[in-house]
Amino acid sequence: MVEEPNFDNKRSEIATFYSGKKMFITGGLGFLGRLLMEKLLRCCPDIKTVYLLIRAKKQQDPNTRFKEYFNDVIFDRLKKEQKDVEKKINLIEGDMNQVNLGLSEEDRKRIQDTNLIFHGAASVRFMDNIRFIVNTNIRGTRDLLLLAQEMKSLEAFVYISTAYSHCIHKKIEEKFYMPPIKTEDIIKLTEILSEDVLDLITPKATWPSIVASTEKEPIAGWINNVYGVTGIVFGSAKGVLRTLNCNDRLICDIIPADYVVNNIIAAAWDVAQKRSILKSISPSNRKNNDLPTDKEIPIYNVVSSVQRPINLATLENNVKTSGIKFPSKQILFYYSLQMIQNYYVYFLLTIFLHWIPAIIVDSLAYLSGRKPILLNIFRKIEKFKHVLNFFTLNEWEFRNGNVLKLWDKLSLVDKHNFFFNAADIDWQNYFKTYIRGIRVYLMKDPMETLEESRIYYRKLKIAYYTMKCMFYALILWIIYSLIYSLFCTVFSL
Repeated sequence: MVEEPNFDNKRSEIATFYSGKKMFITGGLGFLGRLLMEKLLRCCPDIKTVYLLIRAKKQQDPNTRFKEYFNDVIFDRLKKEQKDVEKKINLIEGDMNQVNLGLSEEDRKRIQDTNLIFHGAASVRFMDNIRFIVNTNIRGTRDLLLLAQEMKSLEAFVYISTAYSHCIHKKIEEKFYMPPIKTEDIIKLTEILSEDVLDLITPKATWPSIVASTEKEPIAGWINNVYGVTGIVFGSAKGVLRTLNCNDRLICDIIPADYVVNNIIAAAWDVAQKRSILKSISPSNRKNNDLPTDKEIPIYNVVSSVQRPINLATLENNVKTSGIKFPSKQILFYYSLQMIQNYYVYFLLTIFLHWIPAIIVDSLAYLSGRKPILLNIFRKIEKFKHVLNFFTLNEWEFRNGNVLKLWDKLSLVDKHNFFFNAADIDWQNYFKTYIRGIRVYLMKDPMETLEESRIYYRKLKIAYYTMKCMFYALILWIIYSLIYSLFCTVFSL
């Protein structure tokens, strides 16, 4: 890890750059968006204004939504260190799913003085309608880029996406890939086709990301969703997910969320610095008077596989070890995850490890007056299986040269304040943090119940091995009965 620097007479170059800046953030209420907002405002305290795109939802106006959002525990440290920080945040009502982001003319004018754009809004739900996905992820991005052209003081536009956007390629470099269909064509396609036709192609157009909980900041292990690998970890830690169709030798490119956020903030600084240098060059010494072309726009692959690869088997072992150390009262069964590559073996195991236990447990729950839940859980898992298997049975090779170069550019102070060097990830310690975070923030079980939970977990362990022994005894009895019957039949002849 980076050593604690001597801050005497030293100042963060990145924080200095952000001083006095105004920025526009989309997706600020999402997982990464919250972390980005918090980190920017806490570590760059002289930021002047944050324009936060927010939409009305579920009969809640933007102000009500923001108050709930800003009460999140991850903002506690920020609010303690900066009492009036909320005054810097200006809400801009809009919707990425609407034409021109659903912005009013008044708000379009309000944000004209924006210096930096962080675009993180996107549909990441697997089962969203493809029209909604295209409108939000593609048309919304196009409209935001058009809006950015009106901002005369804009220094950087940072678009945040999953590293698996181009998962049709086995080697993913830090470059633009030609899309299979033009932007305007896919937008027109979703406008023309019926809902039934669009629903048929929706599963082929959604991909998960593998950004996991924070490692350190602002709270170690903070996570608020079960997307991507977190769904697998959450399901197996809770004892519900007991078999997975995967090749456990394959690399799983998982990255802590705070590494991603720090890289995003540094990337904006890097892009703005390059643009500033380019503008300072006289027109006579440049090929033309335009700003950088698409070929010069940097892409940063924030991945771990290049420097600190981890395969699914190691991930599973870490989850098991940490899960046993930090069990929760919310766990339903003792941990037992079988990673199976052969689909037919996996299919049989789902019957014996998922469906049969679910039928038995839900039947008992129904008879005792409780709400059956297991069958519904496994139906949801089954819906995502076709998407999940694509990522658990395939592997990609990433390039992250731009990220490495960016890291080398940072001063010692900035390497400390905006740490994102994947080479220093300690997976064993990280998964301890990750599991604790899932326990506290997803299962809503505070660490104060740990000793009580361990007693409960020991009971689950005893029950699990008792049932396992009974199952094996039953199998042996069936085999013995068959052999004995065959033996008796042969000798009776």
